[in-house]
Amino acid sequence: MDSHRAAFVAEAEDGITDLNNALLALEADPEDAEAMDDVFRVAHTLKGNAAAMGYEDVSDFGHALEDLLDAVRQGDREVTPELMDLLFEGVDTVEAMVSEIADTGDVSTDPSDLEGRLREMEEHGTVGGGDEDGDTAEGDSGTNAGDADASADDEGADDGDAGADAGEPEEDSGDADDVSVPDLPDAAAALDDPVAYADVTIGETAMAGVDAALVVQALGNQFGEYVTVPDAEALEDGEYDERFDAFVGDADPDVVAEGLGALTQVESIATAGVENGEDGEAGDEDGESTEAGDAAETDDAEATADDDDPDTASDTDDTADGADAEEEDTTEAEDDASDSGSSSDSKSGDEIKSIRVDVDQVDELYGLVEQLVTSRIKLRRELEELNAQSDALDELDKLASSLQDTAMDMRLIPFSQVSDSFPRLVRDISRDLDKRIDFEIEGDDVELDRTILTEMRDPLVHVLRNAVDHGIETPEEREAAGKDPTGHVRLTAERERDHVIIEVADDGGGLDPDQLREKAVDEGVKSREAVDAMEDDEVYDLVFHPGFSTAEEVTDVSGRGVGMDVVRTTARDLDGSVSVESEPGEGTTVRFRLPVTVAIVKVMFVDVGGTEYGIPIKSIAEVARADDVEEVHGDEIVRHEDDLYPVIRLNERLANSGAAAAGSGVGAGGPGQSEAAAGDEAGAATTDDDTASATTDGGVTDEGMLVRIREETRQVALHCDAVLDQEEVVVKPLDGPLSGTPGLSGTAVLGDGDVVAVLDVVSL
Repeated sequence: MDSHRAAFVAEAEDGITDLNNALLALEADPEDAEAMDDVFRVAHTLKGNAAAMGYEDVSDFGHALEDLLDAVRQGDREVTPELMDLLFEGVDTVEAMVSEIADTGDVSTDPSDLEGRLREMEEHGTVGGGDEDGDTAEGDSGTNAGDADASADDEGADDGDAGADAGEPEEDSGDADDVSVPDLPDAAAALDDPVAYADVTIGETAMAGVDAALVVQALGNQFGEYVTVPDAEALEDGEYDERFDAFVGDADPDVVAEGLGALTQVESIATAGVENGEDGEAGDEDGESTEAGDAAETDDAEATADDDDPDTASDTDDTADGADAEEEDTTEAEDDASDSGSSSDSKSGDEIKSIRVDVDQVDELYGLVEQLVTSRIKLRRELEELNAQSDALDELDKLASSLQDTAMDMRLIPFSQVSDSFPRLVRDISRDLDKRIDFEIEGDDVELDRTILTEMRDPLVHVLRNAVDHGIETPEEREAAGKDPTGHVRLTAERERDHVIIEVADDGGGLDPDQLREKAVDEGVKSREAVDAMEDDEVYDLVFHPGFSTAEEVTDVSGRGVGMDVVRTTARDLDGSVSVESEPGEGTTVRFRLPVTVAIVKVMFVDVGGTEYGIPIKSIAEVARADDVEEVHGDEIVRHEDDLYPVIRLNERLANSGAAAAGSGVGAGGPGQSEAAAGDEAGAATTDDDTASATTDGGVTDEGMLVRIREETRQVALHCDAVLDQEEVVVKPLDGPLSGTPGLSGTAVLGDGDVVAVLDVVSL
């Protein structure tokens, strides 16, 4: 995908998300003028960007969508459920067309049927309500022009304009009869007469290079011969000061003003005619100053010409709205620097605060960092074998750690990148099911690794669908139960040390454990004896069994028993977990526990029956000799202050779970190595700092060693034969038959080539 198309797609996808959320706000409060302005602004920008890139299908359809929105904004049409459904359908169509552009560069979707319905809603306030449908579909272009003229007249009156004349500029455009033409650059000498000069103002923008590139591309597509000052390459790099000059060969100034003025990237444009080779100002009728979107009417009903009048009518709104849209991505610009002639001083303090980087480049960088970490481990082990010390290696450790942290931070993106699309999802499902839902999102600024968020989107969609379909009752059922007829679904994300807790909670009917037991027996999932022996918490986990469903009937939304098993598998593949809590009649909560980042972690290596395993340092609270183990009611425990920690003997647990077979042979640590390494690690455990290392208070004893796990992770103590060493390693998730093995989270490749299994202390 070329850079211009990629920039267009990225901006369009952001715009579609913004448009969905603005429409939801408008639907919730039709009197919200700010939401209406947001909707219109985003739709207008999407349409203009598509036109600049030459995607006429998207632009024409966006024009129909914009015209209907303008009718709503002018008060000609009321916000009704039918209208909102049509607008959301229109946004979905734009999203489909943008997706096709991203994949192939072309649009194959035919939106003509929906476009006709949008026009019908704009003209008649309903769809399919009259005999004028054929005329409406047949004469869309003429209707557009008439409506646009009317809209321009109305808004012109509101803005205090004297009329709707095409050549009337804003106050910052200068006198229409006095356009100063600079000296022709040497490169313009080859342009064919007549030469049209254009003073193009982009204005403040967070994407100066992209906006200028779209204008330059439009110059090439519409006129062919042109020269810009600065040159096109400098413009695409953003090296200009809010405005630039353009000289167009064999062109009329009016046509240039009309073509470039229609672009939403252009804030204002002033044009004049000039004879090739002459300096100074133009002295003929070609001298004209035109605001973006102001264009003379043409005889035909082309969509490009139709676009101009509504653009003109909304110049003032667009300028203000555009400033609002860019406030997050632009640096400060003083209001008193409105004159473009003095803009160099106001712009000198501006900086580009962010850049777009392809995710493949970020992944490649992260892969290189992983290789660097592995090579660093290998180098340190070789030096240790030679009993050599190196200050340079210590410095390399610090630099590599800093680079690793930076690379990992680059992969972190806010939860809102996924959650922003969920309000629309919940809204559509609730309307299909005739339910009233109040949907709330908290913690959308919490950051997670891009890979984790990407993989978790579908599981979260499935859980939200279940909450709306199975969890929340109908308004009649809720009222009969003494509840608010409007159900509540809440999606929250919260950071806990190195993990993020994501919860989907509803206040619906909840899960009945007895009903789940009966279902499990009826469907052959468990025997009667097995379900009767289960605690309620264990019964809730039955929903993750493949094919198991509590739905009484299958709907288009859910109920086929497909999905919750995939939800759990996905969470486990990401080294996370998922659980269900429910209270009959009160609601259900599905809780995900996921790591913030993937791959590089610090682990402590332990010896279990001659096999080396890794335990994440972040999970360890303390390491001590196993000489204080007690037996209570047949179970081994160890005391820490006033708490009791059950002891898990790893050699027995790993053998029973199958993890020992999975881990055997992937790494080995001999007893001699164990004693030496453990001796080097003598000291007290440090637990206060997230990045602190867990150290032992002794070496190997006949009783072995105990690794006490942090209470918030799991209140247990792991028994091993010896504690070996600790290192930062690259952890790869288990694939194939080993995927989902209880007690194992992945494997680590050491510098000497050994592969060591890393334990999952939660599922062990």
